Amino acid sequence: MTVLIVDDHPSFRATARTLLELEGYRVIGEAVDGASAVEEAHRLRPELVLLDVQLPDTDGFAVAEQLLGEEPVPAVILTSSRDAADFGPLVAQSGARGFVPKSELSGAALAALL
Repeated sequence: MTVLIVDDHPSFRATARTLLELEGYRVIGEAVDGASAVEEAHRLRPELVLLDVQLPDTDGFAVAEQLLGEEPVPAVILTSSRDAADFGPLVAQSGARGFVPKSELSGAALAALL
């Protein structure tokens, strides 16, 4: 499965890339903010977008809404260093497949939501 990682922290992007590639995912791109996430998703057409909730220019919920209007529609999984409960109903309302805390990121956690 092809993956676009969207996060403004280089260390998290590197860790996520390594972890996911070791578990059989193919990371085809990275983005650091909402605008570049939408641009890269349009250009690369990933099957999955791992999307940080807190970005410098917008939030992941707004980006998820834009990405779900793309064709083909990628699966979107939100992530954050905060707990899903901190976001209330926003995760469910975003149209994303679900939420994985950064501390629990794994190929199995993603697969469970796909």
